[in-house]
Amino acid sequence: MGPHREPARVVAMPRPEPVSRRLAIATSLVVASVVSLASAREGHAQATEPVPAQAPAQAPSPAQPTLGDPAPAETPEHAAAPASVEPAAPADGAASEATTTEPAPAPDAAPDATASRLATDEEEGEPRLSLPTEADRQAWRRPGFRLALGGAYGHLAGLYGAPSGRLIAAKLRAGLRLDEGWSLLASFEYAQAKQTGGLSGLRFLGTIDPTWHVTPSVAVAAGFGFGGIVEGRNTGRMDAAPLPADLETSYTFPDASPPIARCSGVGAAGLVRVEWGLVLGPRSQMQVALEASGQWTGCVHDTNRFEPDTGKAIVRKQWWPHAGATLTLGLAWR
Repeated sequence: MGPHREPARVVAMPRPEPVSRRLAIATSLVVASVVSLASAREGHAQATEPVPAQAPAQAPSPAQPTLGDPAPAETPEHAAAPASVEPAAPADGAASEATTTEPAPAPDAAPDATASRLATDEEEGEPRLSLPTEADRQAWRRPGFRLALGGAYGHLAGLYGAPSGRLIAAKLRAGLRLDEGWSLLASFEYAQAKQTGGLSGLRFLGTIDPTWHVTPSVAVAAGFGFGGIVEGRNTGRMDAAPLPADLETSYTFPDASPPIARCSGVGAAGLVRVEWGLVLGPRSQMQVALEASGQWTGCVHDTNRFEPDTGKAIVRKQWWPHAGATLTLGLAWR
């Protein structure tokens, strides 16, 4: 009775003695309950087993009697038993529901990390080197415009009695690179010249410098132009005789010793420069230069007096020779 793994056999056994009807019914109910409980446990075990979605499990077929077995005899006890097998139906329904349930779809696979990294590298483009390349150095040898700015520190020494001073300067150079071997530059320098008992003012210098590039990194230049000095009213120096009050006409001193109290003038100047350059990139270059310069300045001191006969201003003139040297550190662009 109920589903079984093997075909059930029903055998009619003769009763040795008569049994009452109540006892037979009670016995049948107990047997049916035991069979139903066994069937329910077996159906629950089948429901918990994983079943593939493509091949749902089929409900077990009822047991078929064999051809050689005799037909079961119908007795009152056996006739009442089939009605009590119905409680096993929920187990069959649970098994059918479990077989029809499909597994949840698997989540999409994560993107390949290697493919993502390759795509990122392609979007960033070709990496650039932090150090200058040979192409950058070659670019600085080609003709074109050049501009350089720098700071300088040095000393301007007076010759033959002219006052001296320490120089703190700003430099500007601009020009053209003509070819791999030559450049033509214009240099300008504005410096503070200061020393106790010496120079106290502004020193300026401007030259045209043909430049020879000995190697790609070393260049030598020689320039010629103008230089001048402009001092304030209080320099701290003693004035040279003759004094302004003693003059009736303009006067020129024979030499630079002793120097006059205040100078304002301009004259000829020249320089020689040795320069070393370090290419930083296709557009920039660091430059270190050692420069020697000289100038011959014609100082003019206005006495604020006039000649009685001609009405011309009375001035005192003195020529100051100077030689100086500066060390420059700067940047150049092309």
